[in-house]
Amino acid sequence: MVSTKTLYNYIDESKLSVRNIDLPMKTKLNTKKKCVRKHRRVLGKSIAERPPEIEERLEFGHWEIDTVEGEKSNDNALLTLVERKTRKYYAIKIDDQDHDSVDYAINKLRDDFGKLFPQVFKTITSDNGSEFSNITSCLKNVTDVYFARPYASYERGSNERHNGLLRRYIPKGKAISDYSRDAIKRIYQTINNLPRRILNYQQPAVLFEQELAKLA
Repeated sequence: MVSTKTLYNYIDESKLSVRNIDLPMKTKLNTKKKCVRKHRRVLGKSIAERPPEIEERLEFGHWEIDTVEGEKSNDNALLTLVERKTRKYYAIKIDDQDHDSVDYAINKLRDDFGKLFPQVFKTITSDNGSEFSNITSCLKNVTDVYFARPYASYERGSNERHNGLLRRYIPKGKAISDYSRDAIKRIYQTINNLPRRILNYQQPAVLFEQELAKLA
């Protein structure tokens, strides 16, 4: 069997008709220079304070959170969350990319899960975007919230990866307002039903339901 690395080499060497631009998940170098701002604020507890066992993905209930923008202005946004162990993914349509919209979506999740919410959402790891400026207060005494280091998106790698999968269905620059909430739900359910090699080819949706059953 030909390995993935060999196939990528064949593509780079033009031995196949497929091009790199046809591969949505092929890593590409970013040639843009980054303007790193010193003393960027951190909104709450640093990821450095997060218990180390969370990194091992052996315990259920630890999430990464982010937002996905559509068009640059006058558009809705998506609040995305992924559970680190099962890779269960949510993409929730919100009115705007601000903390009020994020808080509203979080409170809706709390209503949906009811008394199970603190067990399902034990921790959430965020970036330092202003839309998450109130999330610690919103989840006070319910869920521990940690913030990744500035310019360290790799510390929320699962969320970044799943947002990349989402972009297969909602390309960058496409207006999120063009998609109904039901359409967005169908998209993230499709992602959750994809078998994953990292999960021994099991589906995140199935693994998540198994974890919920243990809490019932």
